[in-house]
Amino acid sequence: MTEAMKEAPRFSREFLKSLPKTDLHVHLDGSLRLETLIELAASKGVELPSETPEGLLELVFKERYRDLPDYLHGFRYTCAVLDDAEALERVAFELAQDNIEEGVRYIEVRFAPQLHVRPGLDVGQVLAAVDRGLARAATGHEETRTVEDPPFHYGIIACAMRMFTEGFSPYHAQLLESLPHWPSHDVFGIASTSLARAVVEARDRLGIPVVGFDLAGAESGYPASDHIEAFAFAHKHFLKKTVHAGEAYGPESIFQAITDLGADRIGHGTRLYSATEVDREDPERYIQQLSDSIAHRRTTIEVCITSNLQTMPWLEKVEDHPVGRMVRERMSVTLCTDNRLVSRTTVTDELDIACRAFGFDPRELRNVIAVGFKRSFFPGSYREKRAYVRQVMDQFDRLMAEAGVVRDYNQ
Repeated sequence: MTEAMKEAPRFSREFLKSLPKTDLHVHLDGSLRLETLIELAASKGVELPSETPEGLLELVFKERYRDLPDYLHGFRYTCAVLDDAEALERVAFELAQDNIEEGVRYIEVRFAPQLHVRPGLDVGQVLAAVDRGLARAATGHEETRTVEDPPFHYGIIACAMRMFTEGFSPYHAQLLESLPHWPSHDVFGIASTSLARAVVEARDRLGIPVVGFDLAGAESGYPASDHIEAFAFAHKHFLKKTVHAGEAYGPESIFQAITDLGADRIGHGTRLYSATEVDREDPERYIQQLSDSIAHRRTTIEVCITSNLQTMPWLEKVEDHPVGRMVRERMSVTLCTDNRLVSRTTVTDELDIACRAFGFDPRELRNVIAVGFKRSFFPGSYREKRAYVRQVMDQFDRLMAEAGVVRDYNQ
């Protein structure tokens, strides 16, 4: 910890909540309100392990998980209730409302549209339903906000899955598991390319603010190279690119995301410094070269501290998380929730635990928040984005001044 960190003032949770913030990595199907999940499950005949919030928090959405599969267990219930346009719109609306209430002014909601496709509900209709919910919340905020309060904006990120087959959904899981082996990797690429085409069409034909294309799912055994065609299509059609990497696999997964898929941002990136997972002659040199390249290119890392602590046993406490080192090395880092329900967290919570663990000084806090706005895949023009970022950071500076922070945190 640097001397500046030791001397840094402690920011209260309420103060952090008041600041304008972003969430660039938040999964729709991992961020339902518990009461909504229970209500939708009852109306759709989906059996839950418990019908009370307390019971679900004890049995499914826990404070700690054994591993990533245990963490993902709850998605079988959330995805099961998101099977029509009305449910998708409602959950998107509530997610935006929850963010607005805690001072978040820009979000990029991500999910896998192929998980929700049904007869009569195609990819475009799935995206349109989510857009309606987010737009309704944005309109509501616009009608009530003060002049000083920045407007709420959003974008949608479509997730392809590393191990998807064409048309895969939770309803196909039982059939898929009965196969003697997984289908060939060629099929995974076909599914992601199909999604990329459908997403671009929905953006261009329906005007839906789909701003990015993502790759999620199991990293080990499902390389990024299977999806080169899909990401090339997204790139040629001006979709920004983010890739889950370095969450369940080592630094070379991050390298693949950047080199094979041209990722503009990296989801998680937690294993960036894990030299023991590198199969190279000089692992430490490789790590240094990779991290330097990411820093120089300003490839933003979407850090999800609570989620990582819940799924990675080697992270015993917050101080073990590499985000502290990332910030000290001036990397482009933004703090995100990953899943507000599954991780039982908020953006304010993520900022709070980071400030407490790593003693962020005012400059570091400002940089982390500014990165979220500056490196967002904002759906408007570049000129509009610059004006919005300026408005947001002016509000940040006013709030810092009102809190009595007088040091020059712009240096």
